[in-house]
Order: sequence, then C-alpha cells, then structure tokens
Amino acid sequence: MTIKPLVLALSLISGSMILTACQSANVSEQSKQAEQQEQKPVVYQVFTRLFGNTETNNVPWGTAAQNGVGKFDDFTPKALAEIKAMGVTHVWYTGVLHHALVADYSAYGIGIDDPDVVKGRAGSPYAIKDYYNVNPDLALEPAKRLAEFEALIQRTHDADMKVVIDIVPNHVARNYQSLSAPQGVKDFGAQDNTSLVYARDNNFYYVTGQDFKVPESADYQVLGGKPHPLVDGEFSESPAKWTGNGARAAQPHIHDWYETVKVNYGVRPDGSYDFPTLPANMAKQDYRAHYAFWQSKDLPDSWYKFRDITLYWLDKGVDGFRYDMAEMVPVEFWSFLNSSIKMKNPDAFLLAEVYNPTLYRPYIHQGKMDFLYDKVGFYDSLKLLMQGSGTAQSVMDAHLSVSDIAPHMLHFLENHDEQRIASPEFAGSAEKGKPAMVVSHLISKAPTMLYFGQSVGEDGSEMAGFGKPSRTSIFDYIGVPAHQAWMNGGKFDGGQLTPEQQALRQYYKKLMNLSSLSAVKNGELRQLTTLDSSKKSAQTVIAFGRESSAQQLLIASNFDAQQPQTVTIKLPEMWQGKVVDRLESHPSQTINNNQLTVTLAPLASVVYELEN
Repeated sequence: MTIKPLVLALSLISGSMILTACQSANVSEQSKQAEQQEQKPVVYQVFTRLFGNTETNNVPWGTAAQNGVGKFDDFTPKALAEIKAMGVTHVWYTGVLHHALVADYSAYGIGIDDPDVVKGRAGSPYAIKDYYNVNPDLALEPAKRLAEFEALIQRTHDADMKVVIDIVPNHVARNYQSLSAPQGVKDFGAQDNTSLVYARDNNFYYVTGQDFKVPESADYQVLGGKPHPLVDGEFSESPAKWTGNGARAAQPHIHDWYETVKVNYGVRPDGSYDFPTLPANMAKQDYRAHYAFWQSKDLPDSWYKFRDITLYWLDKGVDGFRYDMAEMVPVEFWSFLNSSIKMKNPDAFLLAEVYNPTLYRPYIHQGKMDFLYDKVGFYDSLKLLMQGSGTAQSVMDAHLSVSDIAPHMLHFLENHDEQRIASPEFAGSAEKGKPAMVVSHLISKAPTMLYFGQSVGEDGSEMAGFGKPSRTSIFDYIGVPAHQAWMNGGKFDGGQLTPEQQALRQYYKKLMNLSSLSAVKNGELRQLTTLDSSKKSAQTVIAFGRESSAQQLLIASNFDAQQPQTVTIKLPEMWQGKVVDRLESHPSQTINNNQLTVTLAPLASVVYELEN
C-alpha cells in the first residue's frame, strides 16, 4: 500500500485564475534577468563518483578497488575549463552528500551500512546518511572529505561556474546517522515518539508493533550473490518505518524504495494537513512575502531540519539545489524553504523534479521554484520523435501547453534517470540526439541541462550491478568508456576519442554556446507555418523562430535519419533580407516574399540569423 502523491488542493481549485493574473509579472521579471545575464543557464550534470574514474575493468558488482572511483580532485582546473567551454554556467555535482554505501569506513568513525538495505555496492545517492557531510568515497583523505569538497566549490567558482547539489527532502537512508551535524542539531527521528504511527513533529511514520523485514525476491540477490559478512537478509529497525515511496508495510516490496524511509512534513496518514495552508493570493507574492508569512507560524520539525540543512550548504558556498521527487512533499513546505533560501541568497538556483503536470504551476508560483523538469510532455514527445514513432507537431504541442511557464521549464535529453541516447533501448545512435538537442536547447529561454558523456555519445551499455544497462549506473563503481576517452587519463583533451566522437563534441560545443545569443537568452518564441510540405516532412521537421529586440533566428531540424527533407517556411512580414547559419554552416539565403525554402540532410539543423 502506498501513499497517494501529496496534492495541494489550493492549486486545483481556483489556481488557474490566480496564476493567470501573475504570469505576466513573473515572465517580465524573467525577461529582465535574462537581459542582464551573459547567456541563458546551461547546467552540466555530472555523476561525481564516475567523472574522474580511469579504471576500465568494469566487473559487475565490483568493488572500488576493482572498478575504480573518481574523486573531487579529479575536477582539475583543466577539467573545469573544458566543461566551461561547453557554455556551462552551473555544475550539478550529483551524489556528493554522504549516502549509504557498502564500503567500510569504520576507521573514520563512520558506521557500517548493511548491504541488505543498500542498492548496489556504491549505494544510491538518494539514500542520504548524513546531510552535514559528503561521500567519503569521493575524497583522497576521507577524514578531510568536507574540506576537499569545499576546495572543489572554490575551483568551480574560479572557473566562473556555480555549484548545485542534491537535496532529497522526501526520504533519507534507513541508517541515517549524522556524525557532522552542528552542535545542537538532532538526527532525523532522534526525538520521535515511535509508539505512534503519526505525530506532527515526528520526522518519520511508523508501523507500530512490527519490526522491519528486508524485502524478498527470487530475482534479486544482494551484491549479485557475492559474499559479505552482513548479507543475511536482516536489518534491525523496530518499529518499522514507512518506506521512502510511501509504502506502509513492515516488509516493503523489492521494487519499493526500501533502502529509504519517508520523511513526515505534517501530512497525516489520511492525506490531510497538520500545518497552515497558503492563502490564494500568495501565488502573486514574491519570496519576501512568503518568508514573512511563515515567520509567525508553528511548523513541523522536519521543515526546520531541512531549512537548516540548505542554509548550511549555502554557507559552504553552494549556489543552488536540485530537489529530488519534489512533488511528494507539500507545496507549502517549498514556499517556506525556498523563501528562506532566497532571503539568504536571492540568486540561488532552485531546480525541482516534478512529473505531475497539474503541479507545475503551483510549485512554481506558490512553491517558489525557479525551474522544473520539462519531462512529461516535452522530453517524452521528443524521445518518441527520435525513436521514429512521434511527430513534430506533438513536440510543439507539448511545448505550447506550458507556454505561460516556459521560462521555468528546464530541458534535457539525458540525466541519471534516463536512458542514454546512444543506447539501443533509446535511439541507438548519438547522432539522433543532434536535432533533438537543437530544439531542446533553442526553443526556450529556460535552462538546458547536459549530462556528462552525452556530448561524446556514451551509450550506457556497462553491466555495473544493480539495475540494467542503457542508463549509466548510479548505484555501483563503474567506468564510463566514451567519457573516459574524452578524459584521456586526466588530460581532458579528448585524446582517445574517435573522429566521430570528436565531431559530436564540437557540434555540442558550438550549439551550447549559442545560449549567449540575444534571441536565445531573452527572446520569445515565434510560431512559424510551413507551406506545401510533404506529409513526411510535416511529421519529421520542427521549425520555429526566436526573436528579441536585437535579433531574429529561424531554427529548423530534420529528425528523419534516412532522408533529406525540404520545407518552405512562411516568415513574419518584417523579416526581410539575408539569413546566415550559425550552427552547421549551411549556405546563406535571401528571404523572398516572406518565405524561405530549406533543405535539410538527415538529422541536420539550421540556426539561421537574419542579417538586418
């Protein structure tokens, strides 16, 4: 049995009227910010443990000694300069916080984690064990791991990029034990009344009268069946806690998030709220008003714990957060947390993982999120088009469905949860990502995210242990071959890449740096009409304009991997003169009668700039 996703009733009643009233103000503010910045944000997501690893053994379920593990120090000034050269403004260091893992760090006073409640050998980065320190695997000297991360923050800032880390508010590791919390800070659950299923100020929910039981499965063996002294099918937890995804059984299912426990935010087991709700007009208010609203309120203990955690990391120099499974936490909490963060750092970068489209606007306007994943709709329709079963119109329709909040909807083609483009399970070729990345990156002023290894065609084919290939493993120690070829033993010069990989990286580099163009960073979308196109081109070619006061761009991409496509595009009357391609060096053309005919090779794109 699972908890239903927590849905804010306020957002589902009169939210549309409220949000319409404040959309223009929010978009206007976004436009002002865009005009002041050098480019629109580009986020480079890197799985920190894998980035600097040069080991190529790739033994399934292998140890760090067998398969290698990257370190903070692998992000050298040269590495960071090469990341910056891709147009990157923010580096999202994934898997930094100290999470449960199988390796033994008891020599440093760290409790040993039980493999029965750890996914993989290296552990899930979303089962946080200590919110006030970082993963000892990532340090050359585990006792100095926090100082090594602080040095990485400084190197990243020196490279003119900002630092983003994960915050996982919905759940923590079953074996949460903070060794590094500031004086006076109590661990999650340390003061809970465990005789109650629910109490407002309990940090967890409890299955009273029952002990936790490790999930059983005929298809899964802990550590792939390799021996370990603690693998015995048992883990001591009495009484059992609710599991991270909301499962309320003392013995969760093997497909539940059994390695984690759900955090209580004052949501009763029946779904009702044990805290004040936001007045409807708060959707119109800025973070300062939200901050003031919460100051007079008595709130659940977990709210304050996570506020203090985020402020701690801001003090360390972190510039923003990516929130895991934000939709499973009530929007009022986000109003409280994000306004607290913005009061300390108004420029903090706040990105949330939200997959329920009915929650997009509430989490932006009431929850004060800067950006949300644009997965359900835009990414999903792009993926189908790349696979040959979707249509160009479905992609445009998906984008237009969020046109009022488009500046807040971050775009991506890969991340740690998604399949690699080059994997057979996705598109089977990194080349098929080229037109999709053009559309994804240039259709909106919202940030674009680039996953490490994407620009060199990493295919995620390694069998690491927990999970299946097609996604680069986040649970085990593993090498990432295409990325390692670019890394070239720490030279970060692409010295081992094939000519095809070199060309792909150069393509991405040129494309991502278009984010500095005026029409890209602060322009608006121009919907364009294609004339007398063939049925095939209408399905496989996406064409649109981007326009600012200083620049006009025409973008067209052919998703057909086999055939060239020709389209005639009707342009606005004021668009006159010659157009020059800023991406693939297609021949320049002159607009005639407000029309332009474009022939695109398979998987080719143009980014035509109008010369005034």
